Amino acid sequence: MTAIRALIFDFDGLLVETELPIFQAWQRIYREHGHELPIDQWMTTIGTASAAFDPFEDLQHRIGSALDRANVDRLERDYYRELSALQTLLPGVQDYLRDAHHLGLKVAIASSSSRKWVEEHLERLSIGPSAWDAIVCREDAVRTKPDPALYLEALRRLRVLASEAIAFEDSINGIRAAHDAGIFSVAVPGQMTAGQDLGLASLRLSSLTEMPLRTLLAQVGQSRPDPAN
Repeated sequence: MTAIRALIFDFDGLLVETELPIFQAWQRIYREHGHELPIDQWMTTIGTASAAFDPFEDLQHRIGSALDRANVDRLERDYYRELSALQTLLPGVQDYLRDAHHLGLKVAIASSSSRKWVEEHLERLSIGPSAWDAIVCREDAVRTKPDPALYLEALRRLRVLASEAIAFEDSINGIRAAHDAGIFSVAVPGQMTAGQDLGLASLRLSSLTEMPLRTLLAQVGQSRPDPAN
């Protein structure tokens, strides 16, 4: 049986609930212009930086006139900060990181978001870059999720095999990326992704508090065949 040596975490919606406030910020901008943000199209953007849907372009099309992108971007940032000011790590995250450290496991982040976005949040939450063995962001791969490139780069930096890692994701784009990288994936959906079909995941938890890390490691070991057989 191959031993697990590393845990790779998505960022948005998995470590911190950033996805709901971003949606709510854009929802507010749409409503200020007399329109509703299409939730079905917005969902395609979660977990990736390469979605076809662009809310700015969509809103311009809906109102039939040009918008000032700089002004809209400023509003989005201001509304997001207001909505996320009191955010903390999601339940169970701190326990998993602590237990991973005690067990000698490597920990990494694989995110379709920018490095600046990820690291600013990590510093605010007092788990900055020094707490991680690798942080892989969209600048580090040619393609973002659902492409497996971010996960493959994380494996390379951690110096572990796909069979030696577990990926934690909250979205279908992230689950597909981990799956295609050959990594055992655990779906932990957030408020925005709870209704997505995450059946491609190897395991689904309602929260990281549902199953302690040691129990999860035992279950992963029992559910995977020995690659040598």
